[in-house]
Amino acid sequence: MLTKVPTASLSRLFGALEDETRLRLLAVLSHGELCVCHLQELLSLSQPNVSRHLRILRLAGIVSDRRSGRWVHYRLSRELDPDCARVLRPLVRSFAADAALRGRIRRLVSKSGPTCES
Repeated sequence: MLTKVPTASLSRLFGALEDETRLRLLAVLSHGELCVCHLQELLSLSQPNVSRHLRILRLAGIVSDRRSGRWVHYRLSRELDPDCARVLRPLVRSFAADAALRGRIRRLVSKSGPTCES
């Protein structure tokens, strides 16, 4: 009997991750919290495009946001559904191991500042 299988939360998770842009956002955020402006720069996307995809990830519980003045910072959610976390953890670890991406993020943050206020 399949009544205990958490299909709703996993369905939301896979629905949110079906898009390449959202997977790219997940890859970048696997390296830590970033401001929307950093995400725009790293992914070469417009602010409305980045915000739309982040909203989908937030509604699925994958990312959370924090406001600091006029800036919004995103990070991977620490309160992910346990079944989703079990599925997502290996993917995030794989993205976090990407040294080239980590280097690009460090260079961008050092150039424009961690809070985009420079």
